[in-house]
Amino acid sequence: MRDLKDIEKFKKFIKGEESDKPEVIVVGRSNVGKSTLVRMITNNKSIRVGKKPGVTLKINKYPMKNYTLVDLPGFGFMSGLDRKVEESIKDKIVWYIEDNCDKIACSILVIDGKAFPEIVERWDSRNEIPIDIEMFQFLKELNLNPIVLINKMDKVKREKWDEQLDKIVELFGYNPPWRQWSDIFVVSSLKKNFGWHRIPHMINRYVEEYKRKKKVD
Repeated sequence: MRDLKDIEKFKKFIKGEESDKPEVIVVGRSNVGKSTLVRMITNNKSIRVGKKPGVTLKINKYPMKNYTLVDLPGFGFMSGLDRKVEESIKDKIVWYIEDNCDKIACSILVIDGKAFPEIVERWDSRNEIPIDIEMFQFLKELNLNPIVLINKMDKVKREKWDEQLDKIVELFGYNPPWRQWSDIFVVSSLKKNFGWHRIPHMINRYVEEYKRKKKVD
């Protein structure tokens, strides 16, 4: 059972108004383009985006027409923060998702398409499950319709895309070729304004499905 003091602390960690609308959460490592994606979806240019990892340290909520977009803090390495603080933020992210899973229509996991296979290899060498894959499985287990936005693909040579993307979907447990999983994986370069435009359509589809299901229930 959670301590009342912990709950009050947790509420201070959330920035934005509560709403009855379904939620769409955005998660990912620090510095993968999470807040940039949120800024593009909301068309809110005041959203802070930084070059250093760990700019988003609170849970930020943005009201949209038929849902609330929730930008969760980045997990993993955060510039200038102690390891204990990083772990605490990760715990709060998991806590938020578990506590709100009934109102989450879908989730978006943002990854760095260029660095991802190397990151997984590094974790595998320590016999550990990479945090991104662990998060994806967690979202799947809770039936939160995870979409994986594979960002920063402008940093991969175009002729290497199929090889890189096949590798990425396989690391998430899906058989290549990657193109057959376009309902889960979205290839993008937010910097070049490419690929992400599919995301709002996918969100709207899941939000409508969520609303229909809740009416039936």
